[in-house]
Amino acid sequence: MVNINVLDPSASPLDYYGYELRRYREAAGLTQQQLGSVINYTGSLVGQIETARKLPTAEFSERVDLALETGGMLSRLLGLVLRSRLPVWFQQVAELEARATEICTFQTHMVHGLLQTKAYARAVLGAMDESNLDDRTTVRLARQSILEKKEPPLLWAILSEAALRQVIGGPEVMRGQLTHLLSFEADPRVFVQVLPFGAGAHAGLTGSFSLFRFASDPDILYTEGYGMGHPTANPETVRDCSLRYDHLQAAALSLKDSAELIRRIMEERYEEQPRTDQRPVA
Repeated sequence: MVNINVLDPSASPLDYYGYELRRYREAAGLTQQQLGSVINYTGSLVGQIETARKLPTAEFSERVDLALETGGMLSRLLGLVLRSRLPVWFQQVAELEARATEICTFQTHMVHGLLQTKAYARAVLGAMDESNLDDRTTVRLARQSILEKKEPPLLWAILSEAALRQVIGGPEVMRGQLTHLLSFEADPRVFVQVLPFGAGAHAGLTGSFSLFRFASDPDILYTEGYGMGHPTANPETVRDCSLRYDHLQAAALSLKDSAELIRRIMEERYEEQPRTDQRPVA
C-alpha cells in the first residue's frame, strides 16, 4: 500500500494527480469523507485515488474540479493520466492520435478503438486477459476524447465486412456497436465505410494500418503486431500505404451504402430472434 505521506508526485502522472487532489482537498479544509459526500462518491474512493491505487474518471474529475474550484486542473490532467496507463508500446500512438489533424485507418477484423463502445472494448480487451478490465477499458475509451475537442481530427475509418460479422461479446454487444457506428452518419468529421466481401482481392490484404496526418509534420504510418507497434515516417512507405488507402476507399461502399449494409447486418445477425420453443398464441 502506498503511504500518502511519501507519495512522490514525480513518480507518474497518476501519482501527480493523487498528490494534487489531496493538496486541493486539504486546502479546502475537507476530509476524504467530506469531499466524498460533496461529490457523491465514497471517502474510500477519494483515498484510493489520492494514493494512486485507483484510476480517476472524467466524471470524478469534473465533480472535484467544481467542488474544490480548481479551474478544471484535474480534468486537464486526466488525459495525461489515462494515456500513461496505456501499454508502453502504444503510448506513442495515442499521442499521434491526439496531435493528428486527420486519421485514416483500415481495419480487417474489428472496429477501431476510437469507434468502440464500452461493451465492445471490454469484450476485446478481456478476450485473453480479464485482469484490471475496468481500468483498461476506461483507458481505451479515454482515447475517444479527441473526437470531442474544439477542433477534432477528421477520422476516416474503412472496416472490412468481417469486422461487422465477427461476433465479439455476443449479439447484444454487436447490436450496440453497430448502432454506435450508425450514430456517426451525420457527423461531418467521422466517416465510416465498409469494404464488402464482394470487393474480392484488395489493397489491404496485408493487414490493418493507420495513417496520421498533421498540420506541419510529416505523415506517419502505423502498423501493429503482437504486443508491439510500428510507426514510421519513411516517405516511400507512407506514400505506398497512402496509395493503398486510396484504392481501399475506391473499393469500399459509399458512406450511404455502408450505413445500409451495417443496418442490414444488424437486422439479419444481431436483432433478437423469437424463441423456437414458444408456442403461438391462439
